[in-house]
Amino acid sequence: MRSDHVTKGVERAPNRSLFYALGYTKEELERPLIGVVCSYNEIVPGHMNLDKIAEAVKAGIRAAGGTPVEFPAIAVCDGIAMGHIGMKYSLVTRDLIADSTEAMAMAHQFDGLVMIPNCDKNVPGLLMAAARVNIPTIFCSGGPMLAGRLNDGRRSCLSHMFEAVGAYKAGKLDEAGVEDYENNACPTCGSCSGMYTANSMNCLTEAIGMGLQGNGTIPAVWSARLRLAKHAGMQIMELVEKNIRPRDIMTPAAFHNAETVDMALGCSTNTMLHLPAIAHECGIELDLDMSNEISSKTPNLCHLAPAGDTYMEDLEGAGGVYAVMKELTKCGLLDTSVMTCTGKTMEENLAGVENRNPELIRPIENPYSPDGGIAVLKGNLAPEGCVVKRSAVAPEMMRHTGPARVFNSEEEAITAIYEGKIVSGDVVVIRYEGPKGGPGMREMLNPTSAICGMGLGESVALITDGRFSGATRGASIGHVSPEAALGGPIAFVEEGDIISIDIPACKIQLEVDEATLAERRAKWVCPEPKVKTGYLARYAKLVTSAARGAVLE
Repeated sequence: MRSDHVTKGVERAPNRSLFYALGYTKEELERPLIGVVCSYNEIVPGHMNLDKIAEAVKAGIRAAGGTPVEFPAIAVCDGIAMGHIGMKYSLVTRDLIADSTEAMAMAHQFDGLVMIPNCDKNVPGLLMAAARVNIPTIFCSGGPMLAGRLNDGRRSCLSHMFEAVGAYKAGKLDEAGVEDYENNACPTCGSCSGMYTANSMNCLTEAIGMGLQGNGTIPAVWSARLRLAKHAGMQIMELVEKNIRPRDIMTPAAFHNAETVDMALGCSTNTMLHLPAIAHECGIELDLDMSNEISSKTPNLCHLAPAGDTYMEDLEGAGGVYAVMKELTKCGLLDTSVMTCTGKTMEENLAGVENRNPELIRPIENPYSPDGGIAVLKGNLAPEGCVVKRSAVAPEMMRHTGPARVFNSEEEAITAIYEGKIVSGDVVVIRYEGPKGGPGMREMLNPTSAICGMGLGESVALITDGRFSGATRGASIGHVSPEAALGGPIAFVEEGDIISIDIPACKIQLEVDEATLAERRAKWVCPEPKVKTGYLARYAKLVTSAARGAVLE
């Protein structure tokens, strides 16, 4: 066993003495040592229940003959970090999580790992670590939050909460109305209840084969979540016995499957950052052009919040991610021969699975749209691409042409929106918010929610070299690459320039001739870095463009 390096032989007597100091027995050290990576904390609603998940995982490991050893991973609550400097630290924690988990796993020579993430950066960060360490690993997330219910009986969620602020600023909602959302939008622990980034990544963990059925959809407060955790603890022992490793599971075909499920579910645009970063750690390069190719063949089958008014608990009731995958197999859109963490192929996993709610998971012959939920646009404004959640865009905004309203930070833009300076037809441009320029590539849920909450979601577009929360809806186009801080064309946009967006054609164009752009480029001077010291400054020096998933060099 790998753990023999720290438990076996006279030479390892000092190592064993330290295990004995921890209270482990000789008998426990003779069993496989399983690292349990738990990102429990008291600041993230999606993580406040992970101590219970960890205990269930450890019970499963012991039941199957292993010795669990728990250690922590950090987590940021994107909702609490939103709208201030804290959001600059969100994306960068993905690499901190991957780095620290790799260090712990290698330093202590575990035989296997059970990863317990839940929210936005924990899932990809731990998947990245799993690929690096490449020892038998399984994932068990903390599960999604239940949908909220307002005083009048309407169901609600976090995206409605953010939009309520915009409605208040526009005079469409009073303080009592805001308080109703505030008290009821987020009623339980768990990752926020729509198909936002956390739930997207937990669902794609199933699709890529690293989590058991229900990993992405069983609600956090259901006892079924604890049973799932125990089964994950038991299953890691089979993976250790058979030596099935992450890179045996996370193959090019598995990533192709994950992107296909991504398009069918209508996941967060952040998946276009995370999947390439995870693949990169597996020695696999994903490019954005492949995403459009997959999207063109994959119908969009689900409209969960923010695209619609259904939630993760509803998807679980309909059969979950497996039911979506089962629909996709009808047209041969998945490679079902791939190995998964069950020790079986995807084909074996999907045997007997049924779509229990064809209104929520549309049959493949009757989709919401014939193409996928995410589109990658290219043009002279974004030569390396930009990303939009097509499934959450109003039909009238699929094609839009309007004047640019240019801002060099999120703060400038949100002030203009709240002051009523953005009007129907505008194209809001927020730049210098990319991986290097931000630094940290902030999510922009505040401005997008303000636009929708003020009633402009069907007439105003927003373009940025930053990114969006999975809770964002509307014609919100992010990840513009190259970013402004690298001298990308978005840096040369001027107030009033006409921008044309054609989402069905996957095109975005700045209607300015090349000679004028060349003149602007020659005069352009990159602004001084917004953060000059500390971890963010170091991150900004290392990170590549957003088009490659904000991967560290």
